[in-house]
Amino acid sequence: MGRSDRCLAALTLSASLAAGVAHAQPGDVKKGADVYDDRCSGCHVIGGVGQGPNLAGVVGRKAGASPGFDYTPVLKASGLIWTPANLDRWLQGPQKVVPGTAMMTLAPDATERRDLIAYLATLK
Repeated sequence: MGRSDRCLAALTLSASLAAGVAHAQPGDVKKGADVYDDRCSGCHVIGGVGQGPNLAGVVGRKAGASPGFDYTPVLKASGLIWTPANLDRWLQGPQKVVPGTAMMTLAPDATERRDLIAYLATLK
């Protein structure tokens, strides 16, 4: 690895850490789609409203702001923006991030979370 490659790798890692991303390595979108199907699709939909809110466009959206879904007051008032770092924290324990929220499901595996977030980022 040449000097410029090492510099680029260091800058990429620094940018990822500064953004609050736990992993410098990108997630696997295909595996993330599988995680979504296995863990999320029972409640969440992509387009429309289900038992949980619509996840299309979730990355970058304000928490509690998807049209047509009746969120808990605590989530609406949380001020969270669904950045990759906030989604990662949320998926580790929603009740720890916003006590009193309705979501109870979590994803304890860091690789699954990274892949799921990569997939969610593709949804527009």
